[in-house]
Amino acid sequence: MKARLIAGFAFAVTLLVCARAQTEAPPPSAKPVVWPTDVRIEHDVAYLPEGRTEKADLYFPIDPPKGRLLPVVVIIHGGGFNDGDKGRPREINIGQTLARHGYVGMSINYKLAKEKGVATWPQPVYDAKASVRWLRLNAARLGLDPDRIAVIGCSAGGNLAAMLALTGPADEFDSASPYPEVSAAVRCAIDFYGVVELLDYHDMKMFAKTRAEAPELYRRGSPNRYADAKDAPMLIVHGTADGTVKVSHSEVLAAALAKAGVEHQLVLIPGAPHTFDLQPKERDLRPLVLEFLDKHMGSASSGR
Repeated sequence: MKARLIAGFAFAVTLLVCARAQTEAPPPSAKPVVWPTDVRIEHDVAYLPEGRTEKADLYFPIDPPKGRLLPVVVIIHGGGFNDGDKGRPREINIGQTLARHGYVGMSINYKLAKEKGVATWPQPVYDAKASVRWLRLNAARLGLDPDRIAVIGCSAGGNLAAMLALTGPADEFDSASPYPEVSAAVRCAIDFYGVVELLDYHDMKMFAKTRAEAPELYRRGSPNRYADAKDAPMLIVHGTADGTVKVSHSEVLAAALAKAGVEHQLVLIPGAPHTFDLQPKERDLRPLVLEFLDKHMGSASSGR
């Protein structure tokens, strides 16, 4: 009898330990972050006012050229304005690529919509503009060229990258941003499969209203509606097999830029789905992106 009680107790303890292990184990999709060692990274840099928890990661070349100011590219993650992070594999891939080729990358977190019914837009736009302003304010300390700032964003980040390129003070996104006296203009922008025409998308948590309730709000969040002849050049990249953001979003943006006379390039990647970095299996996009940046920012290795 005593032996049976001991065996039963041991079995119960085993079940409890297994259950706890299953509860505490990370989900199968959660993989440890692998940070590159061939570039220098400053993690969790505060670029927003005190009290904001969103930070940035800065990617630097290991051995930058002496006596030259470095061009810099803001990296804006995707995630539907509800999710995502500056340290996801895609953003690391972009930051590493930039730093290995003489650029500084600034991968930012920004305000996300976490609660239903609580509007967070246009704070993501303010945050994106704040990142550019912060770079200009800190350019001398970091060895950056304040006149050579670009932006790249993916999915929701593509929307914000386009908003940086296409909106200015007259569009009333600047006064609420920190450091409003500093320019948030960018030299050029890269939009990877960005959601652009928000009325042709779905109802979005960040607005806390449906498209039927507030169509003007969705129009205001659509960057294609701000294009004019003074806007920065833009590279637009989209996969033809994208089942999340239709290719038509990038086509609508390209058409708006063409109508306004803005220099741009639309590159469709046959068979590519939604969400890829600079090295999808369909095509290595690093030469395309770096050539575009070098053209509009001046080669990173040669200075201005």
